[in-house]
Amino acid sequence: GVKVNDVVVLESFTTDGETKIYISFRTPDSISLSPSTIYYTIVDDEKPQKPTKGAQNLSLQQIFYGAPGTGKSYHVDGKTTDENSIRTTFHPDSDYASFVGAYKPIMAEMPMKVVPVVLNNGASFNQNEGTYSEKRITYKFVPQAFLKAYCNAWKNLDEPYYLVIEEINRGNCAQVFGDLFQLLDRNEQGYSSYAIEADEDIRRFISEDGDEYKLSSLQIENVWNDDHSKLIAKGEDIANGVKLVLPKNLHIWATMNTSDQSLFPIDSAFKRRWDWEYMPIKYSNSTWLIDIAGVKYRWVDFQKEI
Repeated sequence: GVKVNDVVVLESFTTDGETKIYISFRTPDSISLSPSTIYYTIVDDEKPQKPTKGAQNLSLQQIFYGAPGTGKSYHVDGKTTDENSIRTTFHPDSDYASFVGAYKPIMAEMPMKVVPVVLNNGASFNQNEGTYSEKRITYKFVPQAFLKAYCNAWKNLDEPYYLVIEEINRGNCAQVFGDLFQLLDRNEQGYSSYAIEADEDIRRFISEDGDEYKLSSLQIENVWNDDHSKLIAKGEDIANGVKLVLPKNLHIWATMNTSDQSLFPIDSAFKRRWDWEYMPIKYSNSTWLIDIAGVKYRWVDFQKEI
């Protein structure tokens, strides 16, 4: 096998006008290197450069932008499934609660206590042994797209999970992300470079909710910075919802329509935390011609001008 200090050799040979390139690994004492005729490098044990991709060479945070109808959502849909993704759409009324979660009124069966009835003659009786249930309005913490994706990703670190945000610039990103903005900085492993304190509602949900989203039963390893010199968060704090850290397999992908005017601007600090991929207009009907006073123009050229 290849060892540290071995030589990686790139050689080219031309025979009968055909050039072939060969890559080989040699020990230092088995080859005489001539830089003028051969390219080489030395195998070392340095750490790799910080990746911008996840485990499957896909960006962890990506915005696909372009004009309407260029296939942004279609492109994202082709790389995700219903089982490994959650999709949401930003709009002017989007806020932290609608993106992360909040307490909401729900209808639920509530236990009710029966008050004993005392009759005029002094007799008394209880119904249903003193209790029964009745549907009442109560309040419960309801997770939204971010918290669902966050918990699902932590529960299976071996598989990628996608949080898809449609029309990201239709919402006020500073208002929607809030303190989650700090989590968007990722380290070499793909985890957040900085942890944030979870508020009490989120902490209780992550640690005490039912089996669908609860993380407290997981054995999560401690998360460190790139050189393991500083602890970002203890695994038990992540599992109990005390600290929030994006897992290495959580991909946040978004689409952006660049043509609409009624949109919220995105500041440079937010922009730099994303990879950007332009989705160009795919012109069709390239053979169509327009005849104006005997002069023919290509329909595609007309489309591009307008």
